[in-house]
Amino acid sequence: MDTAGGRLRWALADSWTMTGRELARWARQPVQVVVGLVFPVMLLLMFGYLIGGGRGIEGEYVEFLVPGMLALTMAFGIESTMLAVTQDLDKGVVDRFRSMPMASSAVLVGRSAADMLQSALSLAVMTGVGRLLGWRWHDGAASFLGAMGLLLLFRFAMLWAGIHLAMVAGRPEMVQAVQILVWPVGFLSNAFATPESMPGWLGAVVEWNPMSATATAVRDLFGNPAAAGGSWAAEHAGPLAVLWPLALLAVFFPLAVRRFARLSR
Repeated sequence: MDTAGGRLRWALADSWTMTGRELARWARQPVQVVVGLVFPVMLLLMFGYLIGGGRGIEGEYVEFLVPGMLALTMAFGIESTMLAVTQDLDKGVVDRFRSMPMASSAVLVGRSAADMLQSALSLAVMTGVGRLLGWRWHDGAASFLGAMGLLLLFRFAMLWAGIHLAMVAGRPEMVQAVQILVWPVGFLSNAFATPESMPGWLGAVVEWNPMSATATAVRDLFGNPAAAGGSWAAEHAGPLAVLWPLALLAVFFPLAVRRFARLSR
């Protein structure tokens, strides 16, 4: 009998199948996976040893830098998901899936689940490299897990923004143009430097950046030094680290679902 429980089990089974399909790409494209893991490590080493200065930061710069890099890692890398979505659209793969007896939501859910698994792996790699550089967290396991939860929540919101923008772009060659939008979010933030070390107007922009809220909140949870800003955004980074991703999801999740539903109409 077609019950709500039966439809849910069907959708979950289809979503897991699509997740497996996306994970199989890792085996076929190992270089892309390795590059995605190594790129943020290279940024961490570059800013930690070549460029990093830590002006305005009390304590070790690496303890300020690593949480910021973890947040930056969650913002970057969505181009691989955007590219996979546009390739499936361009080749007609999505249309074939939609013609099959499967839950239509499984395509997007499987793609997002695979991305979140890769994001968790990236966090594990970056955390390990950070410890090798001397970074430590100081406030126990519960705070550590809370920080990881905030980072993955931010990634989940960025992911659905990327999925929607990929469907708007439509073609793989357009992804490079669209993904440039991610760079201001990443670099106009407090990942590498405090807003106090910047011009006043730029510091205000940086403090209200969603990624800055996440970076500041996870620094607090890790017990690492944070910027000593006195603005409302700096003092309420924890709530903003939850509210910003939820606001992004409230906008882009329904837009992505609606766009996907209209693709073959």
